[in-house]
Amino acid sequence: MIITTKAYPRAALIGNPSDGYFGKTIAFTFSNFSATATLYESPELVIEPGPRDGSTFASVDDLDADVRKYGYYGGIRLIKAAIKRFGEYCRANGVSLHGRNFTIRYSSDIPNLVGLAGSSAIITSCMRAMMSFYGVTIPNAQLANIVRAVENEELGIAAGLQDRVAQAYQGLVYMDFNKALLDSRGYGDYRPLTADMMPPLYIAYRTDLSEGSEVFHNNIRDRFNAGDEAVVGAMRQWGALTDKALDAMKAHDWAVLSALMDENFDLRAKLYRLSDGNLRMVKAARAAGASAKFSGSGGAIVGVCPDDATFERLQASLSKLGVITLRPTLV
Repeated sequence: MIITTKAYPRAALIGNPSDGYFGKTIAFTFSNFSATATLYESPELVIEPGPRDGSTFASVDDLDADVRKYGYYGGIRLIKAAIKRFGEYCRANGVSLHGRNFTIRYSSDIPNLVGLAGSSAIITSCMRAMMSFYGVTIPNAQLANIVRAVENEELGIAAGLQDRVAQAYQGLVYMDFNKALLDSRGYGDYRPLTADMMPPLYIAYRTDLSEGSEVFHNNIRDRFNAGDEAVVGAMRQWGALTDKALDAMKAHDWAVLSALMDENFDLRAKLYRLSDGNLRMVKAARAAGASAKFSGSGGAIVGVCPDDATFERLQASLSKLGVITLRPTLV
């Protein structure tokens, strides 16, 4: 029996980056891209290398381009850490696993390094494959925590909960990362929303990797922990925008939602110093008649695009910047 599982990229509709600071967000997964895990029984446990794990290159320049895109460690480390954490979860929860082994491999066409949660999608798809192979059920809220622990604790990758929650639940999800809830039960208030609440959106992402998303972070975490009112107030404001956006989505008021998304980004631009490439992308999208904010940490944007004429203008304008624009399909 061959098991094939998928996980999808995530775009933050509103509220980010407050998700890492006990804030609120709405995010969604979309099926234009995916990460796939393929698993089948075998005599030994084998992790097969994927496209990120090559060690043969056409030239020094080819190696350099590969490292810039995927880093030095590829994707096997994600799978290895996911398998380790899955076993630890099962042991800690008294879940007995059968003794059979498996071979697993992964693939992903999610654009890399543009804030669409590609790495966590690979881990999530791997987790789903192992859950199926062993007949283990993990609640979505716990699955999100495990995936985050794979990145944070096993691999030292800075990662918040929003991406993993959206990918665990799939679809359109409202998330309140209330500190009291997180402290008392380990997860926040996560509410799947209905598909009819999804506005007409576009997603656009950069094809060059020459700039980071946020070139200077202003010690946001340290400032938040120190009670800096500018930072703490911004996190509160992003949370308030999320609740307003939820009301606008229930009413199908896309004009209000569009303004809230712009406000989300404008506040971020005041708090962080953003790269010129990302700022140009946002300005071009707004000039074409769409709203625009980061879909994640930068490199990709999302916004309300009300009609086909606006979408055509958007595509034409952003393509001049080396940016690909698409209509996302909600999972």
